[in-house]
Amino acid sequence: MLRLRAIYPCSWRVFQFRTCSCKPLISQMIKCTDEEQVFDLIKKNKATFSEKQVECAFNILWQFQQQRTSFLKNVDCIRDYPHFLTLHNLATSQIEFMDDDTLVNVLYFIQQCAPEAHDLLVEALVIESWRRLERFDINVLSKFSSCLANQLLYYSPLMGKIADIVHRNLETIDDLRLKSTILLMSEELTSQQALAVMSAMEEMESRNSHLIKKIASILHKHLDDYKPFELLKITQTLTFLHFQSKELFVKLRELLLRYLKISVIPSEIAILVYALSILPSSNLCEVEISQIEAVLPQCDLNDLNGFATSVLRWIHYDRKYLDSTTGKQLKLLQKLDHYGLQRLRNSNSLNLLWKELKSLKGDWFTESLLEETVATLLRLMDEINSKNVAEIASFISRTNYLNTLLLDRIASVVVQQIEKIHPFEILGIILPFSALNYDPPQNDEFFRICIQHLNSYLSGLEPPMLVFLGFSLAALGYFPEDLLKAIFNIKFLSKMDSQLELLCSSLNRRVQFRLMELNRAVCLECPEYQIPWFHDRFCQQQYNKDIGSMNGAQKQIYKMLAEVLGGTNCVKASVLTPYYHRIDFECVLDKKKKPLPYGSHNITLGKLPEMHWESNTQITGSRLPPGAERIALQFLDSRAFCRNIPHLKGKSAMKKRHLEILGYHIIQIPHFEWNSMALSTKEARMDYLRERIFGEGKS
Repeated sequence: MLRLRAIYPCSWRVFQFRTCSCKPLISQMIKCTDEEQVFDLIKKNKATFSEKQVECAFNILWQFQQQRTSFLKNVDCIRDYPHFLTLHNLATSQIEFMDDDTLVNVLYFIQQCAPEAHDLLVEALVIESWRRLERFDINVLSKFSSCLANQLLYYSPLMGKIADIVHRNLETIDDLRLKSTILLMSEELTSQQALAVMSAMEEMESRNSHLIKKIASILHKHLDDYKPFELLKITQTLTFLHFQSKELFVKLRELLLRYLKISVIPSEIAILVYALSILPSSNLCEVEISQIEAVLPQCDLNDLNGFATSVLRWIHYDRKYLDSTTGKQLKLLQKLDHYGLQRLRNSNSLNLLWKELKSLKGDWFTESLLEETVATLLRLMDEINSKNVAEIASFISRTNYLNTLLLDRIASVVVQQIEKIHPFEILGIILPFSALNYDPPQNDEFFRICIQHLNSYLSGLEPPMLVFLGFSLAALGYFPEDLLKAIFNIKFLSKMDSQLELLCSSLNRRVQFRLMELNRAVCLECPEYQIPWFHDRFCQQQYNKDIGSMNGAQKQIYKMLAEVLGGTNCVKASVLTPYYHRIDFECVLDKKKKPLPYGSHNITLGKLPEMHWESNTQITGSRLPPGAERIALQFLDSRAFCRNIPHLKGKSAMKKRHLEILGYHIIQIPHFEWNSMALSTKEARMDYLRERIFGEGKS
């Protein structure tokens, strides 16, 4: 987790400065005899109101309500006071300064005083409480769970998280209200409650085996009550949580097969087959395969993709165990290919086609349908407009397939119809250009319009989206100053630090890495902005975890480089540069293009570099003899290129720019050249390396 507070401790303390004296005002509020007096004090003292005074105000208003007989009438009366909104705004601005007790108390009091008003404040209080959940003591946790119950959030991921905390501390909990509120240790959970709790545990990536077993037993008891899509969800979740129970999985298989025998709806049959394919040691007989084949003409692309994913999973399993049914499944896969291609070729509406395309993913789609999908999009590209352009662009970025005509059409639509496009869709539009490293013909106008359209909305973007947007533009070499100022400031970074704790671990890591990569790009490509490099510790932690080893091709290249350069002391493998780019191989040539052995001059790039926090960090590198040149050799596998052509993708192109800024001469060794027939012998590969490094032919 980024701890950005530690980077700027002085600045952080400024944000936490509070007014010290709040007791006199609290004493005045305690003496109030009605709501009007309380709101009068709020009006007069709003400029200096503290979080404790906000808590006191809500508490006293709640006490007044308890003394009234016409409760609902008085609630309406409180909401109608002009300065109730002032109190609401004060509470919103003070959330980050509230201690745990105050935070949950304010949430509780506002629910009692104005249960239907100011949902945004309640939402903000709940989010902040979620962020702090693990540190709540049991009394605060108890009151917070009651607040969730008041909002009818019995089945939210938050309740699942509270259940996990409660279970871990069950022996020390005496609060009966907490136990009764969350229900989760009880057999009283309904089938839907148990399913909701299990889904919450999946979202939290829970590994509490006892709690998983408990909820799974309730699911087992209610298994006959679930519909096919719910059985799929149960199967997926139990598999994700690594739960194992032969008895439960046998019952699941029986139910899925029972539904499959009577179902005639293609989408439902696809769900059932997909669920069966996830179960251990599960397969289909000829009757069930015939049932699938019978509905194929009625299937849309989503259904076909579901069937294909299931069949591929079975084929993989059967090959492992040499099962005899693999031949039948291969024939079924061929039929799926046929109907998928047929459906694409018959498509005559982009919007109807998009409904089927938007969620497609997996090996079958990529290998069997991608080419035809791109051809279909080209055929229908005149229908790309302001309403669908962002979705189509995002889809293209996921395919890794570069078609310049499609991207040119997207850019043209954006330039012509920018006022009809929501600013929050700009990220999706930019993604394929960034990922696939493509500038359309009107690139300057296209990116200028996109950036201008965003500028006035930057404060409304959530931190992860803003980081992804900044990185996508940086990969293309665009560094809009307003966007960078919106990201690289204490307020934004602290807000993002808080939000990271609410994200799943995989998204959390992605956001952190993208912020690091953006920070690196700005430092290297825009030093005039004087944005400091603050990811040194983060990078050291990551690279210490990820030492890694060379793959087969890299080992081959390393051995041959040692021969070509005159020994292993003339080449270094897996080198980290300043700012933590990893280089496959590094060597140094003197001014006469002769390899210099490491140790004969001051080269220390083989170890982790030490970076500095100053905003004017300079890249000095290691001193070389006059005229010497540092060479970086990179082996580029298929991930570095577009799927359909040998065109370098965005991240690889950006890395090349950065290494050149750091003073390297870059030699890229594409996998399709290294593994070609022309380089099928050791001698040919040795000559290839000599020619790339020294500009020589055969020795």
